[in-house]
Amino acid sequence: MNKSVFIVYYSCLDKAAMVSEDEIPSLTSKWRLCTVTQVEELKLILALLPIWATTIIFSAVYAQMSTLFVEQGATMDRSVGSMFDIPAASLSMFDTLSVIIWVPIYDVLLIPIARIFTGHPQGFSQIQRMGIGLVISMFSMVAAAIVEMKRLELAQEYGLLDDTSIPVPISVFWQIPQYVLVGASEVFTFIGQLEFFYDQSPDATRSLCAALCLLSTALGSYLSSFILFIVTSVTGDPGWIPDNLNIGHIDYIFWLLAVLSMANFFVFLIFAQSYTYKKVSKI
Repeated sequence: MNKSVFIVYYSCLDKAAMVSEDEIPSLTSKWRLCTVTQVEELKLILALLPIWATTIIFSAVYAQMSTLFVEQGATMDRSVGSMFDIPAASLSMFDTLSVIIWVPIYDVLLIPIARIFTGHPQGFSQIQRMGIGLVISMFSMVAAAIVEMKRLELAQEYGLLDDTSIPVPISVFWQIPQYVLVGASEVFTFIGQLEFFYDQSPDATRSLCAALCLLSTALGSYLSSFILFIVTSVTGDPGWIPDNLNIGHIDYIFWLLAVLSMANFFVFLIFAQSYTYKKVSKI
């Protein structure tokens, strides 16, 4: 798919600003005739949508932090010392810490190095930044799957497949890498996405286009729920996600999301290669 395909596709919208002899009496109706500016602004918005659509899978991966990551952590050894068990959901703080650490690393270290190789004033273009985040999110699912495979192996080794009252003897802190990777992917994809939509959208609809980031997050959560529903329906009982995770296979879910993220990344590359940045006039 090349840029000429999109140009031909969007050029059909130019008819909205053209007037035929039969339509001259109805020129006063805004529903029958658009200005050239309105047509061009609509083209800009439509050009953003393919890139935006590829962030939905990323949001589905991001949603695992509050769902399967917590379920996984609840079956692991959460003890700190001999008197205290940390809540499984509390490990999401490592996602926040990852963002706090990665933002200055990106600004102070990565941008100057990337600027040498790319020649881009910001080190990476906004689309490149989003693409890097998509790749990192894929590796977060790989890390989660590896931890889950080890957890299931230990559950079988210690005879805990049918006993959910005893946590599997693997520290919940082995989840830290997957949380850190999700946080790193946020720094690249979420921030790059927000900058991209704000800069590339028409001036009159910047707030609306910036809100697409929130919409992709919402749709990603719905997509995550839909994937879990389909998997539960197809795999049956006990399936991949039973009440007793020791006899389930949520590692398969993580691998599935990793594969979907990889496929989504290649689709993103196709749309990114065909995208033409909006020309900004300098005063």
